[in-house]
Amino acid sequence: MEVKKMNRNAIYKFLYKREPLAIQEIAQSLNMSLPTVTQNIKELQERDLIIETGLFESTGGRKAKAITYNNHKYAIGLDITRNHVGIVLIDLRGKLLKNVRKKYPFVNSKSYFEGVGNLVKEFINECSIENSNILGVGIALPAILSADKQTVNYATVIDFRGGSVEAFCEFIPYPCILSNDANAAGFAELWNEEDVQDVVYLSLNNSVGGSIIIGKNVFSGQNQRSGEFGHMTIVPNGATCYCGQKGCVDVYCSAKILSDSTNGSIAEFFRLLRLGHQPQKALWEEYLNHLVLVINNLRMLYDCNVILGGYAGAYMDEYIELLRELVSKRNSFEVDGSYLHVCKYKLEATAVGAALQHVERFINSI
Repeated sequence: MEVKKMNRNAIYKFLYKREPLAIQEIAQSLNMSLPTVTQNIKELQERDLIIETGLFESTGGRKAKAITYNNHKYAIGLDITRNHVGIVLIDLRGKLLKNVRKKYPFVNSKSYFEGVGNLVKEFINECSIENSNILGVGIALPAILSADKQTVNYATVIDFRGGSVEAFCEFIPYPCILSNDANAAGFAELWNEEDVQDVVYLSLNNSVGGSIIIGKNVFSGQNQRSGEFGHMTIVPNGATCYCGQKGCVDVYCSAKILSDSTNGSIAEFFRLLRLGHQPQKALWEEYLNHLVLVINNLRMLYDCNVILGGYAGAYMDEYIELLRELVSKRNSFEVDGSYLHVCKYKLEATAVGAALQHVERFINSI
């Protein structure tokens, strides 16, 4: 039975990552016998997990059926921040289908969690999706979680230390999973990326975080605190961080450094920067000096690709060549900065990554 399950899962995952295929191609590619593939395809069809999409052109005999996975399940993702709740709907492919962001300041109270539950229910009603097709709700928090992802070990951005997933589950009628916000965003960046196994994700949100992904898996560290790049010291005895220490990356590289100059709007900051407004230009140059230092440190530490994400990272596409040039000047070993990339998810990456936890569980369970 275990071998049978492994074969079934291998076939499903193979179809998940590809365009529609014929049964013969599946058998040949996976080095399985045609009867084994045919039987598993039949079982997957009976479970409504794969579908036929038509027929391929004939190569001389009977036309082969085109088989693919059934993209009929969905997941919800939440991005819980100090002042907002972001909500997304994704399909099995990880495609963002719908999103909203509501101003809803975090309060560690029953009424807050009840309100979040109501936001989720309203959002799902607007999506017009059958409840049975919703895999669950992934909830990303700016917090360090326990190893089993059930409770919060440390949280200063939001007042939720010692909190539990049960606080959300009480008012959300779907399976819930907690995620660290930066780890969720980093996980989303590598979803469906075949050729990239290792990456460091630098999250430039209103607080700076990050994720270390090795072999497509998030490296959590001994105390679930890996990737806390916001609390590396880059200016000894520098400005005070919200954590109480001085000179942390968060003080110099958070998106707030930029958006505070434009009444909290990161979009407006970059608009004015493009127009050449002097206050934004001066702020940007100082910001880059610190950011380049952080990026180079990450490259020296992990020797893999670095992805810039978060509110600020989403605007870095038009500045990526400048950033690569600047980081290459600090690099002791390389003459270019081609290892540096900008996030592919410009919108709600954290919530998408949280939702993908349910998609991954679903795929692995088949």
